[in-house]
Amino acid sequence: MKHHILLVEDDEDFGFMLKQYLELSSMHVEWIAHPKEVESLLEHELPFHLAIVDVMMPYMSGFELAQKIVAKQPGFPFVFLTAKDQRIDRLTGLKIGADDYITKPCDPEELVLRIQNILRRSHIPTSSKEIQIGAYMLDQTNFLLVHAREAFRLTEREMQLLTYLWTHNQQVVTREQILEEIWGNTDFFAGRSMDVFVSRLRKYLVHDPTLGIHSVRGVGFDVKL
Repeated sequence: MKHHILLVEDDEDFGFMLKQYLELSSMHVEWIAHPKEVESLLEHELPFHLAIVDVMMPYMSGFELAQKIVAKQPGFPFVFLTAKDQRIDRLTGLKIGADDYITKPCDPEELVLRIQNILRRSHIPTSSKEIQIGAYMLDQTNFLLVHAREAFRLTEREMQLLTYLWTHNQQVVTREQILEEIWGNTDFFAGRSMDVFVSRLRKYLVHDPTLGIHSVRGVGFDVKL
């Protein structure tokens, strides 16, 4: 099966080159040069497996566009491309929920490998559709974490992380284990992204005081799910 990729890039030369390279790697690419065209697509579910979004674009930034995509389709995987190699921009992208953040000019082969890793992680099969986690029910089909008081719509990354931690209940898992399994790398920015997602999960699980993802300094997390 060919993966369908949405490429939002206003640089014609770079966009054409990247589209050609991705298609040579057995992907189908829909290249859109203006983010306003993507807005019209959001009236319906995006028919893509992943989006590659340039940060610096006319009309709206890639950050703004990604936020619109996530609001419409929680958990939709996307990668930011940018000519700016600034720490604050990387952190902004990761906080929005980006699966990766790549600085241009980039090695097309490396980009393809990163995309393939994200797509592979995004389609990890699960043996159960519903998981009981304390006072919560995790509905893996609909990306819902349900408590009697409140229900949360999870992103795909939140679902992957919570499922991974649940499978390691009553264990201490290292940061490196989680990063390698869920993020695919152990660099600084992946670590910061993981911390953001762990913080989110803690907030979701607040209604059951018996549950916890406790930090173990210098090691990782003591999981009580």
